[in-house]
Amino acid sequence: MTDAKTALTRTGLVVVITGASSGIGEATALAFARDGASIVLAARDARALETVAANCRQAGGRALVVATDVGDASAVRHLAKEAVAFGGRIDVWVSNVGTGAVGAFHETPIEAHEQVIRSNLIGHMNDAHAALPVFIAQGEGVFINMISLGGFAPAPFAAAYSASKFGLRGFAEALRGELIDHPRIHVCDIYPAFVDTPGIAHGANYTGRQLSAPPPLLDARTVAAAIVRLARNPRPTTMVGAVTGLVRLGHFLSPQLSGRLMSRFLTAYFRRAPAARQTSGNLFRPPAIPGGIDGGLRSPEHRQTAVTVAAVLGGVFLVAMAAGAARARR
Repeated sequence: MTDAKTALTRTGLVVVITGASSGIGEATALAFARDGASIVLAARDARALETVAANCRQAGGRALVVATDVGDASAVRHLAKEAVAFGGRIDVWVSNVGTGAVGAFHETPIEAHEQVIRSNLIGHMNDAHAALPVFIAQGEGVFINMISLGGFAPAPFAAAYSASKFGLRGFAEALRGELIDHPRIHVCDIYPAFVDTPGIAHGANYTGRQLSAPPPLLDARTVAAAIVRLARNPRPTTMVGAVTGLVRLGHFLSPQLSGRLMSRFLTAYFRRAPAARQTSGNLFRPPAIPGGIDGGLRSPEHRQTAVTVAAVLGGVFLVAMAAGAARARR
């Protein structure tokens, strides 16, 4: 339970959001704007951020754009300084940058793997390294890590993504241990299930096949609402979507089985999926079209297959649970 004395109760929070140019980041910016926040928007694409900033102001918030590559520690330090100058403090930092490179590990350029780690793990570490001194000087603050269900179970054919998300979970747990003498500073992890954003279309694809995500897909606005609640009532771990809990428990009971089943599932999917050109996506430069909040994957066809996918996931869970029980009896 959250100690009410340590929660942020003031109105008009000052919020930094990295990865704010589309998807969950954009949805979160608008959600905080409707709450009257002063929002500092960060991403590589300044032009896309200006559009988000205009929408935030229209929604009732203040907004500042600071073009930032989170892989550059000096740029993130500059972001923190600009945020303090803009709002006088930083109440919440949403570390939201995330990307991926899908493909067999040995067939994906090592530079792509390195960039995924730089964005998804080093970038979040740079965020925390810039935010925590501000929080310590203030005596309070909330740092929110966007992780995903990939922090609980491996993603075959996205090995660097898995490495970054597992690493990010360990990083956050270590930070919480370091900050035990600062009860008003919170490091919060959020683990959404599959979300309908432009992220899949924007990411690197070395499979030669079109990529998608299995239903049921979350609306990014649902994740954004959870982030706003978390800012007010911080807690270490927040899962969004029933699939995350299912995947977490299945992996806990049988890690090898969950990875093997996911590999078989993806291999079969790639075999059936339409052909597509290989691309490095947004790894090394912003996408030509930011894409907005939605990825367009919640089509009628996706909704029609949601029940089938849910049944498959349920079967995986039951098999994993049975395997775990059998192991416990040995």
